[in-house]
Amino acid sequence: MGLKEFIKDNILVFDGAMGTMLQKEGLKLGENPEIFNIEESEKVKKIHKQYIENGAMVITSNTFGANELKLENTNYTVEEIIDASVSIAKDAIEKNNVYVALDIGPIGELLEPMGTLSFERAYDIFKRQMIQGEKSGADLILIETMTDLYEAKAALLAAKENTSLPVFCTMSFDETGRTFTGCTPESMVITLEGMGADAIGINCSLGPKELFPIVKRIRDVANIPIMAQPNAGLPKLSFGEAIYDITAKEFKYWLDEFIKEGVSIIGGCCGTTPEFIKELRLLADTNKRVKREKKEHSAVCTPSKVVKIEGVKIIGERINPTGKKLFKEALKNNDIDYILKQAIEQVEAGADILDVNVGLPGINEKEMMIKVVKEIQGIIDVPLQIDSSNIDVIEAGLRHYNGKCIVNSVNGEEDVLENILPLVKKYGASVVGLTLDKNGIPKTANERFKIAEKIVKKAKEYKIDKSNVFIDCLVLTASAQQAEVQETLKALRRVKEELGVKTLLGVSNISFGLPCRELINETFLAMAIANGLDLPIMNPNSTGMMDVVNSYNVLANIDKGSEKYISIYGNRNVESGSRYNSKEKNELIKNKDVKNNNMDLKYMVIKGLKDEAEEATKNILKSMDELSVVNKILIPALDEVGSRYEKGEIFLPQLIQSAETVKKAFEVIKKKLVFNESKKISKGKIVLATVKGDIHDIGKNIVKVILENYGYEIIDLGKDVPIEVVVDVSLKNNVKLIGLSALMTTTLKSMGETIKALKDDGYTGKVFVGGAVLTNEYAKEIGADYYAKDAKESVEIAKKILG
Repeated sequence: MGLKEFIKDNILVFDGAMGTMLQKEGLKLGENPEIFNIEESEKVKKIHKQYIENGAMVITSNTFGANELKLENTNYTVEEIIDASVSIAKDAIEKNNVYVALDIGPIGELLEPMGTLSFERAYDIFKRQMIQGEKSGADLILIETMTDLYEAKAALLAAKENTSLPVFCTMSFDETGRTFTGCTPESMVITLEGMGADAIGINCSLGPKELFPIVKRIRDVANIPIMAQPNAGLPKLSFGEAIYDITAKEFKYWLDEFIKEGVSIIGGCCGTTPEFIKELRLLADTNKRVKREKKEHSAVCTPSKVVKIEGVKIIGERINPTGKKLFKEALKNNDIDYILKQAIEQVEAGADILDVNVGLPGINEKEMMIKVVKEIQGIIDVPLQIDSSNIDVIEAGLRHYNGKCIVNSVNGEEDVLENILPLVKKYGASVVGLTLDKNGIPKTANERFKIAEKIVKKAKEYKIDKSNVFIDCLVLTASAQQAEVQETLKALRRVKEELGVKTLLGVSNISFGLPCRELINETFLAMAIANGLDLPIMNPNSTGMMDVVNSYNVLANIDKGSEKYISIYGNRNVESGSRYNSKEKNELIKNKDVKNNNMDLKYMVIKGLKDEAEEATKNILKSMDELSVVNKILIPALDEVGSRYEKGEIFLPQLIQSAETVKKAFEVIKKKLVFNESKKISKGKIVLATVKGDIHDIGKNIVKVILENYGYEIIDLGKDVPIEVVVDVSLKNNVKLIGLSALMTTTLKSMGETIKALKDDGYTGKVFVGGAVLTNEYAKEIGADYYAKDAKESVEIAKKILG
């Protein structure tokens, strides 16, 4: 029986931890575990055999970090390491019926827009691993311990496009139910299941008890097999050693609970041993996979936000050059901030999804689509609709989009359907179907319905569920085709009731050529909603249109308790006849077009408008001195962003984008100060280092970006920094604050030794520490003065010590 067949009905057992087992076999601090595949192959084989003897049905190759970036300082290539590892695993199996999984971990660098690694570069790194894995004889691919959905997407694409192997994909979530970058379990499932992952789930970070609520959230969305590889509980750190707090029997208890919830692929991560896997095999031998009901739901997402197509959801229409002179000029001039302002204004006005169309003669539409998608996703978290008539542009948008989006559009023409629908399926998107064909837009509702029926049927042939098909019955202008307005509404109702799909309309087309267009638009919107419209494409800045949607949501029992309606329209100004209360009115005024004044520079930082901030800073410096700009505008803006990040209102991409915006402003200020030595921006020096033996510096790099933009001078020593270097640089530069980072439990000991060496050599400043495996208790134990759980906390520490 093949692997895919087996997991349809049975429980599949993976092995447990590799790293901790290798440490027992002599892996030294800072040593690359993958090197053991060549230099200590028998020890790796011994570990595989122990797992096999205790019931593992799948063993993972020792290739978690076998990518070209992590291996660049070794004497071995990616191909050599992977080939050796898979061969060792195959030898360990002997005659046992056991599968070998090619283990693929994170690259170790942040992808754009949070970092500098491009999506294309990440894809190429993974592609090299995937090709060699299949060539060496792996039976499946395990993409694991991902915290960035974008990176997981790059890895999954590389696997699907370059191999024929089954692909399982797991991400790591923390106690908040999100990954390090803010991704939710629901977004993970919606995105990666849609792209064709064969199994999906969670691993690492937490013990099974802590992961149990996340398992249930995955179960509520997923239709494919669910995988779980928890840690052996929560580690307790003692003198650099990670002591895990549950036994193999307790682990078995919780994994049994997982199986009852529908998990069918089980294994262990950090701290688990062959003893744990023996207990899991007992579960597999006495349980069958729990059958789960198929989940049918229409939804699109970004990593941090899912928009369910329930009730009326608004698609903002403003990112489109049609009939918009200023927008056309922005495209020609590569004025991305103008486009971003359009995105921000629509979201603040109530748009749930944004249509993105950048088609204009004379520009490279494909390059512009990629750039705009990346930039918008860097500052806001609403899903997008990729809108183009060019198939290459559509694929470029789909490929670089982070999450699940909508494709606008296909129609009833056979060649259009056959070209676009495979892309929709490949990238797991939703699609808009226009009720027209080579003969144009039919006049009657019946003819439009027949085209809609054809589109839904054709989508089904490509295994695109009807929940991912949104039919547009097309709005014609009432001024020219008045009789056909009712035909649109009739078609809309039939599509909704008979085909059972979601519906979409470009509402404002109705009023072209008529006076008082707003009145026609509002009335038609109300009529369309009453006939089953789910997704109006409209201008959310139109007060009247939003009034229709908000009042409908009350009457349709969507706005429970009329809460949103009351918050917007309660305590309205009776004398002026305004529909908005004073608070809402102030918000509307605040969110008008940004102009270059003091308040607006703060707004630009908060929203991440880099180029706008650069120009605004130049203007402000004509009337305000440099340090006042820093202390009265930039720092308060970053404080507000940090506060929102702490509250979970924004996530890492937005935090970094705001920091980068401040960086642009700082560059302007520093240029002006270059001739004025009496003025200084630096609030003090801070040394940052990832400790000896640890090659992970993502967290340190984020802290560096944030601290720099608060005005601190950072001496970045990099990663795997020898103890004597930290001591020497800190003393020579007379720094008052040092930040040490460690990601691996094996390097925590090195962190403690670094702090001891600093104190032994007479360092009198303060030390703060951070990293995924650290706790406040352990920080105190090793003599650190402060523990920073994230970048925002490190800023508070710096303020306390350096001001």
